[in-house]
Amino acid sequence: MFSTKLSVVPVTPHITAALLACTLVLFGCSSTAVKDPTTAWSPNKIYAEAREEASSGAYDKAIPLFEKLEGRAAGTPLAQQAQLEKAYAQFKGGEQAQALATLDRFIKLHPASPAIDYALYLKGLVTFNENLGMFSFIYKQDLSERDQKAAKESFEAFKELVNRFPESKYSADARLRMTYIVNSLAQYEVHVARYYYSRGAYVSAINRAQAAITDYRDVPVLEEALFILYKSYDALNMTQLRDDTKRVMEKSYPQSEYLTKGFKSVDTPWYKFW
Repeated sequence: MFSTKLSVVPVTPHITAALLACTLVLFGCSSTAVKDPTTAWSPNKIYAEAREEASSGAYDKAIPLFEKLEGRAAGTPLAQQAQLEKAYAQFKGGEQAQALATLDRFIKLHPASPAIDYALYLKGLVTFNENLGMFSFIYKQDLSERDQKAAKESFEAFKELVNRFPESKYSADARLRMTYIVNSLAQYEVHVARYYYSRGAYVSAINRAQAAITDYRDVPVLEEALFILYKSYDALNMTQLRDDTKRVMEKSYPQSEYLTKGFKSVDTPWYKFW
């Protein structure tokens, strides 16, 4: 049978003193680590400090202060304000997912809050991408599936705001952003259709152009969608559909330059679009 004998080190006064010194050092470090400078602060002071950090762009410092204020002022309007300002700080600090989670929690917990319109507006802003559509093409950046998903989520948040609070001071801007998103998403579909056409994938080009025409209304890029249909049907020698599409295009866009000049150059600088 295996056995071992542990040797016992005699405890001397020197060892006892060393152990006591280590214990005191560790206790001192622990006390320093858990010390919270905001313990004695009033909720108003925490709020003032958080606002100051946020206004200076130190969002990483503002966010934990707003979180402390949420707990310290729980059940008060100040706690709700802290939640909203934390969401904004997370948004500005690049923490998109956290900002959305904070806003969703606010909307769920405070459905009757007078700030619900702002919460919906901010939720739309968090996922709003100003580089959608035409401007992404200028810099040779196509929309990814993730960008489309975010754009649609942004649209839904703005739509809920406009429908529920049409008189809100945020609704006018939300409507403009909704128009921009719709134009951008439609433009993306047409951009993909044109890409397929340029590669000779005419059936795929037809499918994407038709999707744009079906899903979107009254957007400028539908003129090009019809032209892609016309050109794709022509390339496939589908003369009846080609001629029908041309008649629709001539009726809908009597001044269209596509039928006379063809596709516009994708390299046209943005300042020449107007």
